[in-house]
Amino acid sequence: MFYGFDPTYILIIPAMIFALYAQSKVSGTFQKYLQVRSQRGYTGYEVAKSILDASGASNISLEPVEGMLSDHFDPRNNKLGLSREVYSGNSVASLAVAAHETGHALQHKDGYSPLAFRNAIIPVAQVGSFLAIPLFILGLLFSSGGTLLMDIGIWLFAGSVAFTVITLPVEFNASKRALQMLEAGGYLTTDEVPQAKQVLDAAALTYVAATAVALTQLLRLILLRNSRRRG
Repeated sequence: MFYGFDPTYILIIPAMIFALYAQSKVSGTFQKYLQVRSQRGYTGYEVAKSILDASGASNISLEPVEGMLSDHFDPRNNKLGLSREVYSGNSVASLAVAAHETGHALQHKDGYSPLAFRNAIIPVAQVGSFLAIPLFILGLLFSSGGTLLMDIGIWLFAGSVAFTVITLPVEFNASKRALQMLEAGGYLTTDEVPQAKQVLDAAALTYVAATAVALTQLLRLILLRNSRRRG
């Protein structure tokens, strides 16, 4: 079980395949609609700036950042970073991503509780992702106190899983806000909104896949711990 083939790996194989599919899906969908110019010609920067100003969040700064799909909102300094393809682009994909990240900025402004909770457990999630597996492996190797180390590793990893799970409603809500703002503000036509939804749905799939991987990995750790106790 511990020094040869580990049959619990079978648990995470479907989730890993799903994660690879999700990554391929988001990349392909983004590239597809990056080539589709929005009919009204707004850039990602113009959409984000307009939405922020209309929402009374003009204190949030906008800046271009390097890297494909590196778009993010940083609540620590009220900065919304948009990749250059999104910042200067006027494609359907550019506007969808810009509006999504602006949705995160407005979540922060509105005190959206799932986002506040996610931000609060970031330190726990960071410690968990760094220490959980090493502690668990040490628990496997040592007979004395090994079960305790495995339990600590599991609890730390559970903190990382909680972060992954709470990310889902945060991302879904940001996408919902984005589509509403794009349509209500007239940045996209009625025909283009479903295209933007495809981009955002593909991105959301990556978070679903990450959650599936995390949950199956947690289950695997628990099974290994229980097997150790029985042994």
